Order: sequence, then structure tokens, then C-alpha cells
Amino acid sequence: MKIIFPVIFLLSYAVLLGAQPALHDKDIAPLQKSRLTLEAVDRAVLQDNPSVKEAHAKWEAMKQRVPQARAWEDPKLSVSSRIARFVAVPPNGFTDQMLSVEQMIPLTGKNKSRSRIAAIEAMLMFEDVRRKEFDALAKARAAFHRLSVTYALLELNSADETSLRQTAESARAKFETGGTSQADLLVAENELVKIGEARQDLLQKISADETQLCVLMGRDPFRPLGQPADDKPDFHKPSIDRFRSLINSNRPEVRQAEAGLSLAKEKLNLANKEKYPDPSLSVQGQRYNAASQAVSEIGVGISVSIPLFNGKKYRAMENEAASGVEAAQSALAVAQLEALGMLRDQLKKIETARHHVELYRDSLLPTARQAVDAGRSTYETGKSGLMELITSQRSLRELQSMSQQHLGDYQAAVDELEAIVGSEHREFSPPVETIKRKKP
Repeated sequence: MKIIFPVIFLLSYAVLLGAQPALHDKDIAPLQKSRLTLEAVDRAVLQDNPSVKEAHAKWEAMKQRVPQARAWEDPKLSVSSRIARFVAVPPNGFTDQMLSVEQMIPLTGKNKSRSRIAAIEAMLMFEDVRRKEFDALAKARAAFHRLSVTYALLELNSADETSLRQTAESARAKFETGGTSQADLLVAENELVKIGEARQDLLQKISADETQLCVLMGRDPFRPLGQPADDKPDFHKPSIDRFRSLINSNRPEVRQAEAGLSLAKEKLNLANKEKYPDPSLSVQGQRYNAASQAVSEIGVGISVSIPLFNGKKYRAMENEAASGVEAAQSALAVAQLEALGMLRDQLKKIETARHHVELYRDSLLPTARQAVDAGRSTYETGKSGLMELITSQRSLRELQSMSQQHLGDYQAAVDELEAIVGSEHREFSPPVETIKRKKP
């Protein structure tokens, strides 16, 4: 019985090892047929993202209000004719038919003020388009970087599986010769099962990130997407003064607040004009029944509204518009301060993420690799047990995973900075092609 149990255990262990799927053959190879670049993601988001397309369509609609607001009022046509007369009058004592045309003349320029208001409102919608673009780009790029990190973790998972298989084979050889215990083999087996379980979680995460990326790109989530191409960032220190300038000139919310102030001032200008009436010019053509001419008389008239009795109304309009200017000035100050606060926090977030990446890359990972190499050497020479080697390998895997996570966090933080600033700054990584939008 003492001999049969180890033999059965070794056979079962060999079957379990052989049952582990080959990662590159089954999981990675089909996904590596095409490479997805960040530039392709940006183009697809700007061209096909439904939210961006909706905002752009609304902006196009708002632009059509400008010529409507600038146009003159439609002329009025009036026609009248006598049906019956019940008193005796000379044949040409009264007119029997009359045709008049009346046109309001916008001498006060109210239509131009309304046109400028409509143009500013279109500008507000344009900034909404830019915000939708930046938000969609930031989400898509974050999903792209997460997907890239997960693929990197999948490759590390494959390398760890290969390394652990070698360790398990070495442990089995020692077990057969009595150089190690059965507990060591069970530990190695459990580690292999954990790696296989982690691989399934990574594959599920790849699927989730691909789904989100496809939705943001406006494409069918069931279409193959491809593995992200390598996108290694440059760890440059950001220029705070440059970003302060950019955020005040390019952030959509700040520009909307500036446009809101211009809108309030233009409304105040229009309110000041409301008490001055625009005249209406009319031309009348009259005809007598007994006359032989088609037109017996031609008259010209001018009419205006009289605002003398509505002074309180117009003063209230002016006061309302003046209060709107004050509110818009405060809103601009709030938008600028909030933007600077977000910029400060985001720069700190980037700095922290960069610190983590450099710490893992330059210190923690090299030390962990050295610990694994040392543990493998001492295990092979019999100076330490398998558990020490397994522990050091597990620690290295955890550090590698955290390193990739920090790298993804850094890249996502950089993309979030672009959305906050509202500009294709690209101070940290290579330039990305974008679609330029014309202002109204």
C-alpha cells in the first residue's frame, strides 16, 4: 500500500498537469491576428460614437437659428372689398376695394442682437459637443489601456504557468527520488490551479473591456476587436503654468461660462433696445367703383408702438438682464476656480501614479526577480524547500500585476487630464490624430 499510493498520486498529478490548457494556443493566438491602435480608437469614437453624433446634430440644428433670428419680420398683405352699401352716396364718394402691404423696418437693430444671441447659444452647444468628445475619448482610452494591461497580465500568466510547471516537474522528480515531500507537490498543484483560475478571470475582463470599447467606438460588440498595440508612455514632468493657461482657454466648461457672460451682456443690450419701437411702413392702393383706373389712390403710412405707458415693464427687463450679467460673471469665476482645482488634483494623481510605476519598475520588481532566482537556486541545491520558492514566485506575480495596474492608472490619468483641460496636449505620449470641428 505504501508503494501504490505514491504511484496513484503521481499518475493523477500528471493527468492534472496535462489537462491545463495551453494559453497561447487556445486563448491568445486568435486575439493577436490584428492590432488595435489608440489612433484608430480615437477616430472611431469621434466619427461613430452615438453620443458625440447626437451632440453634433444638435449643434448643427442650433446654428440654423442664427439666420432665423437675423431675418426681418414677414411683410403683411391686407385686402378688403365692399360687399354692400345701405346709404346713397356719390359713386366715387368712398373706396370700394383696398390693397395694402406693411413691412416692419428694424431700425433699432434688435434683429442683429437676436442674431448674436443665437450665435452665442450655438457656441454653447458647440462646447457641449467638445465636452462629449473629450469624455468619450477619455472613457475609450481608459478602456483601451485597461485592455492593454489585461493582455499584458495574460502574457505574464502564461509565463508564470510555464515557470511553475518547470518547478512542479522538478518537485516531482525530487519526490520520485525521495528528495521532497508530497506536501510540496500539492502546493505546486494548487498554484497551477490558481493560475488557471486567474486566467479565466483575465479572459472575462478582456471581454468586458472590449464590449465597453466597442460601444464607445459605435461598433457591434460581437465584431472582433484585436489586441491593443503597445503604447508606452513618456514619463515627462508636466508644466503647471502651461496647463493653467490651457485650462482657461480650452476647457469646455470655462468657455461655456465665458460664452454665457457674452450671452448675458447681449441680452442686456437687447433689453435696452426693447423700449425703442421699430416702425412699420405701409403702402395702400385704393379703388373706387365708378373709376376707370385699376388704382384710384395710393397712400403711404407709418405706424409705431407707443411704450410710454409701460416704463415699469422695460425697467424690469433691463434689471433682469443686468442681474443676469452679474450671475454670469460669478459663474465664470466659479468655472475657472473649479477647473484649476481639478487640474491640481489631476496633476497630483498623475505624479502619484508615475511614482508607483517607477518604484515597481526600478526597485520592487528587480528585487522580487532576484528573490525568485535565489529561491530557485537554493531549492535546486537542497538548501531550501519548495514552499519558499513558491512564495517568492507568488510575490513576484502579485508585484507584476500591481505594476501593470499602476501603469494603466497612469495612462488613464493622463487621458483624464486631457478631458479636464480640454485640449490635445499630448505632453506625455505621442500625438494622436483627431477630427477638427469648425466653430459656428
